[in-house]
Amino acid sequence: MNNFLYKHRFLLSRRIVQIALLTIYFGGNVYGWTVLQGNLSSALVFGFIPLSDPFATLQMFFAGAVITTDILMGVAVVLFVYSVIGGRFFCSWVCPVNIITETAAWLRRKLNLTDKKKRVSFSRNIRYWVIVISLGLSFFFSLAAFEMISPIGIAFRGVVFGFGMGWLFLVAIFLFDLFSQSYGWCGHICPLGGFNTLIGRYSIVKVVHDSDKCVHALECFKVCPEVEILAKVGRESVPIGGACIKCGRCIESCPSDAFQVSIVNMAKG
Repeated sequence: MNNFLYKHRFLLSRRIVQIALLTIYFGGNVYGWTVLQGNLSSALVFGFIPLSDPFATLQMFFAGAVITTDILMGVAVVLFVYSVIGGRFFCSWVCPVNIITETAAWLRRKLNLTDKKKRVSFSRNIRYWVIVISLGLSFFFSLAAFEMISPIGIAFRGVVFGFGMGWLFLVAIFLFDLFSQSYGWCGHICPLGGFNTLIGRYSIVKVVHDSDKCVHALECFKVCPEVEILAKVGRESVPIGGACIKCGRCIESCPSDAFQVSIVNMAKG
């Protein structure tokens, strides 16, 4: 039992954090708790510390909305956190859609659907084009385009306020990741993940690989949702790239402890 807990320590910790945050948000919206109020795009901590998602704010700016001082302060707080930990930690430690896509990835491995001959391949650069499209649509239609259809928002509102027809979108993402492309939504399409990759590229907290300890078991390649960032694994001792979501799956799966979380002085991703 203890070995199971240790081997899944990051996964279990992430699920606890995700569920705890949704519970606190629920309490804030329904019961007026002041610990965390709002949503995953804009919130207040203890009633006075603002948090504003930079990508959502940028969409609002392109849509012509007035960006207030409170929003800018919230963006500054989030950018500071991203500069330390990395923007994509949000994807694995906060985002509720991560639970859906990781479940699909787990089932995909169990059903042996990972054979390259069975897999449809999509470029990971699609998410950067979706960023551009989202900002363009925000400008032309005067609304935060991605926020209107974001599965992150749909999942959040579903948990806090109850699901409408939005659950169909979440099921579609699950089926897409299961049968078409592993981590297809989070790793290839989601513009928030792409945007956070860009702004968290030079974070100082990174997963670092020690090639001297590597035994080339390749277990990390089986579980990493951004497998391209492992290109130098086994060859060089390097910090893992900016697209790393800090999920800890490589650390848990590695039989030789060749990965660890470390502070890297402005290391390039």
